[in-house]
Amino acid sequence: MNIAVLSRGENLYSTQSLLKAGLARNHEMEVLDPSHCTLGVEEGKAVLYYYNEIVDDLHAVIPRVGASNTFYGASLVRHFQSMGVFCVVGAEPILQSRNKWTCFQILAKAGIPIPKTILGNAPDAQAALAHFKKTPIIIKLLQGTHGQGVILAETHASALSTIETLKAAKVRFIIQEFIAESNGSDLRAIVVDGKVVAAMKRQSREGEFRSNLHRGGSAEALQLSHAQENIALRAAKALKMGVCGVDILESEHGPLVLEVNSTPGLEGIETTTGIDIATKIINYIERNKRT
Repeated sequence: MNIAVLSRGENLYSTQSLLKAGLARNHEMEVLDPSHCTLGVEEGKAVLYYYNEIVDDLHAVIPRVGASNTFYGASLVRHFQSMGVFCVVGAEPILQSRNKWTCFQILAKAGIPIPKTILGNAPDAQAALAHFKKTPIIIKLLQGTHGQGVILAETHASALSTIETLKAAKVRFIIQEFIAESNGSDLRAIVVDGKVVAAMKRQSREGEFRSNLHRGGSAEALQLSHAQENIALRAAKALKMGVCGVDILESEHGPLVLEVNSTPGLEGIETTTGIDIATKIINYIERNKRT
């Protein structure tokens, strides 16, 4: 098969891991930089040019769409779908997962437990905060990755000040309960084709409440419990994602889904678990590509 990785970083670990996995399975692999793609409709059909050369021989694409390029990246994926090319993650799931509030609404519809969350753009900030009796309180921008745009408000006063500032700047955000019992840790599960193929526990460094490895957190391989695995699979199914990363918090009430990532990084979890996730993604394409 001819398989393309949509990525602006050809030398990034995840991109290289996918390329190597595809080549090892005797597929023709290439990297398409979205910034050099031109989308069009000609004679009633979706067409795509890479630089000035038409692209019409792909069987599948693996989107690695960055948060800063969500709108155009999703449009590009939708274009490939219109051309009949198999995409491991569709355009709508990418858009829905990148907007944290939309993601939570979809998860709530499926009955999947999440931390208590309020849309922060209500007219009365005091009324919104009244839903949270305990502090600290988490405030998150609707779009952000690697822990960016996540604020820990230690008191209601600081939360109110932050909310008023964000509202004045017309920034969209959510307010969320702080799960103290997680002790600065979360679980990352990678789901491929309806199965959890790898999982790890991430622990924040001292003095930091975010567990992202990009922020100095540590990680260890983990075997999920039945409840944790079940919630990860249900989240992936609710968002209709063939490949995703599901972040889970352990609370006193059981596991809660914190986030669903349509483009999970592979370096941290492959290095931590020793599991070749890239090959599992290639295997998924082999089982499911359109003929």
